[in-house]
This record gives sequence, structure tokens and C-alpha cells, in this order.
Amino acid sequence: SPLRAFESEFGIQAPAGFWDPAGFCKDGDAVKFARRRQTEIKHGRVAMLAAMGYMTPEITGKWPGYLSPSMGIKFEDVPNGLAALSKVPAAGWGQIIAWMAYCEISVNQKPGTPGAKGELGWQGIPPGPSYNPKDKESKSKKLKSEIANGRLAMMAIIGMFFQDGLTGSAWGDWANYT
Repeated sequence: SPLRAFESEFGIQAPAGFWDPAGFCKDGDAVKFARRRQTEIKHGRVAMLAAMGYMTPEITGKWPGYLSPSMGIKFEDVPNGLAALSKVPAAGWGQIIAWMAYCEISVNQKPGTPGAKGELGWQGIPPGPSYNPKDKESKSKKLKSEIANGRLAMMAIIGMFFQDGLTGSAWGDWANYT
């Protein structure tokens, strides 16, 4: 069966094992599977950053100073959650989009390259006692954790968006639910 071709692929983890409810892999095409895995890793990384970006201002507070000195917008003036979308100046969105474009095009991600496997060269974890990129077992464990955490973050950020859209608040009013 073509589906069995992917059951031993990297990132297939308990408890779900290989799970493809939409049937994207039913044709058994390994190139398409590799592209989907690359996309999953990318989306997971973005979702992890988004989830942290949603939670951090609520937990730690906001930076002092100005987001836009020329427009007189302080960081504390920007609300948390989806309401922030309309408060960030166009130049701020331009910087965000430019950074995203740089991250996307600065590494060769064509099939067969390390970038296609999600190895972008700046994993954020410097080599040291907790991470040695030459230790295959350690690297495998960390990459599996990244895939699992990315999957969780994708679900988490969608839940946060839904709650924010439903209640108008990044965290909602818990009194409404008790």
C-alpha cells in the first residue's frame, strides 16, 4: 500500500502514528511527502513564534518606549491579540514582511538540500552540552520534538485566534465560562 511507504518516516510519532485523514499521501509520492513535511516544519516554527508572541505580552508586560516615535505610538498603546493588527503602522508591517521574505529566500530549500529538510543553519540552539549537531541521536530527538511542538503550536494559535475572535480578547473573560 502506498500509505505504508511513509509509516517509518521521520516525525511519525506516537500516539497517532502516521495520520493522514485528508488522504494527501494516498498516492505514495515521496517528493510530495517531503514537500509537505518541509511545509509542516515551517508552519510549526511560525506557529511556535506566534503562540509565544500572543502569550508573552500577557505574562511579562510590554516593552517600554515607542513602537513608532514619529506617530507617537507606544508599545503599551498596542492591544494584545487580533486587535493589534490595526494598530501597528504600515512601516512595522513592512519590516515584518521583509524579515519573513529574507528568512524564506536566504537558504536554498530545493529538494535534496539541507534547507528542504528544515535545516536552515541557525537553529537557535548553539552547540554545547544540551545540543551537539554531530550527535545523530541528540539531533534526531530535538528535531522530533520540534515537529511535535510545532504541531501543538499550530493547534494552539488557531485556538487563541478563535477565542480572541469570539470574545474580543486575547484571553477572554473566564467569568463568562464558570
